[in-house]
Amino acid sequence: MTDQADAIYERLLVVRAQSGDDAAFAELVERYSPKLRYFLRKLLSSADGAEDALQDVWLAVLRHLPRLDAPAALRTWLYRIARDRAFARLRKRKLVQQPLAEAELVDCQEDEVSLSPDEAAAVHAALDQLPAEQREVLVLRFLEDLSYEEIARVIGCQIGTVRSRLHYGKRALHKALDTGEH
Repeated sequence: MTDQADAIYERLLVVRAQSGDDAAFAELVERYSPKLRYFLRKLLSSADGAEDALQDVWLAVLRHLPRLDAPAALRTWLYRIARDRAFARLRKRKLVQQPLAEAELVDCQEDEVSLSPDEAAAVHAALDQLPAEQREVLVLRFLEDLSYEEIARVIGCQIGTVRSRLHYGKRALHKALDTGEH
């Protein structure tokens, strides 16, 4: 299926799920649960917490899906809900770090990189060492392929903040990988 055809099919699934089609909702859950689970694990640093948060996400989606005006916005909307649930759990555990200071805009250029399985495992482990604010933008940008604008909508900030967090997150990730702190 082409990307465009897949996008149209997904919008159709959303509309069907909004009208009460359980099979369409189940297919959305099947499509997005693995990605959301990974995102939540990286934010919460806990598989158990991520599973509970994922359940909370899908309950919220089930309740609020009929109010989603733009079916094409599903992906960003899901990540926003997941982020909100994760940070609510972190606040309860009092583990949320202070927000990063605003930094000057930095032009972030993504380089296509091919990693071996060992290198990929090292990157995933090093991600766990980063502050949540950096970890979430790196996961959304490089693993979920969200645009800067979509990331800004998910985390509720300006594009400049996304760029800044990506810049400092990439620098911290390189440092963690270089020093072997994973």
